Amino acid sequence: MTAQSGQPKIKRAIVLAGGGARGAYEAGVLSYLLEDLPKRLGRPIDFDIVCGTSVGAIHAAFLAATCDVENHRGEMLRQIWENLRVNEIFHFSTRDILRLPSRVMGVRRVARQMREGQRPDRLYGLLDTRPLERLVLNSIPWRGIRRNLRADRLDAVCIATTQIATGHAVVFVECKERALPEWASQDSVRMQPIRLSPIHALASASIPMLFPAVRIGSRYYADGGLRLNTPLAPAVRLGANRVLVIGVGRRVTGGVTEELAQQRTEGFGNPMFLAGKVLNALMLSPVDTDLARLRLINRFIDNASETYGDDFLERVNQTASRTDDARPMQKIHDTVVRPSEDLGIMAGQLLANSREDFSLSPFLRIVMKMLGTGAEARESDLLSYLLFDSAYTRPLIELGYKDAAAQEDELAAFFSDDPM
Repeated sequence: MTAQSGQPKIKRAIVLAGGGARGAYEAGVLSYLLEDLPKRLGRPIDFDIVCGTSVGAIHAAFLAATCDVENHRGEMLRQIWENLRVNEIFHFSTRDILRLPSRVMGVRRVARQMREGQRPDRLYGLLDTRPLERLVLNSIPWRGIRRNLRADRLDAVCIATTQIATGHAVVFVECKERALPEWASQDSVRMQPIRLSPIHALASASIPMLFPAVRIGSRYYADGGLRLNTPLAPAVRLGANRVLVIGVGRRVTGGVTEELAQQRTEGFGNPMFLAGKVLNALMLSPVDTDLARLRLINRFIDNASETYGDDFLERVNQTASRTDDARPMQKIHDTVVRPSEDLGIMAGQLLANSREDFSLSPFLRIVMKMLGTGAEARESDLLSYLLFDSAYTRPLIELGYKDAAAQEDELAAFFSDDPM
């Protein structure tokens, strides 16, 4: 990257949130970034750091593995999502439903095996995710990650997970530098250098109870969204000073209407409706809190520089450098793209109005039956994570594309070499 005279070198990062089938929205945003924005810029876009959680981790791996591909990356990603069929992704037959009690009891068998020192590759999950795993394995040229890092096309790739034993966030990092900064692993977020493979992305995308947890080495990992759904911290710790965040949860700017609040209260008696709300609470992390903290530090640096001189930040970092674990301070500019519509409501409306457009698996038919036909069925957060079907993913792709296009000027400034 180039930089203006007297300005720090620009280091861009993209941060991709998790959310199961909601990831189709991210694919729409990325399609615009990869295919259309370069036409305005007159050059391809690039990132120094790529971070993701859950389905965002899969997208992060795709971006890193294909950053040497000149054309049609956005189209490649769109086609993956546009060709999904939920009854092919989740193999959950009527026979599986009859076996469900024995599968639940199978948790005791797994516990006994682990007490005896055995370590299965997967822990219990309600759904058979092997078709989804094959899709992840075959859709990403995994060797391209190492090739592009060695060619200096990017600096680092981060995949966030949750270690089950400790409950801590563990971020697997592959970077061109052999060692991470000493201050990279602090607090409850541990960054672990490793050579990334499909197993790390699958671990990051293991929604608890629904998808089986994944063993990496001797430890088990589940969805990174439980602790770090929008992995802003790894990007900052690796030195990014421009961060593009793509979220899958609509920003709440005020209270909900009285009508919607009443509908939600009525729905709390429905276990599937409530499960969706709980999943939202776990998966859709408060990225606004992280962004508010980042912007507060930016304002502090601006105010201090105005008070104590333009070299204030340089002097502070010189003092801090005398401590081995000190992290240098810098201003970090953020750009955020997130849904302009509620993706849970979109899922509910689709099932209410267009269910004949696709074939539900037996598992999702059970979920739909339990949701019922009341107000709660019109706001289906749980299904918004599980509807890996083109009938749902295509509208999300179009929404992501539209929302990104609406922020074209802001995105163009993000990728320019001019100060923001």
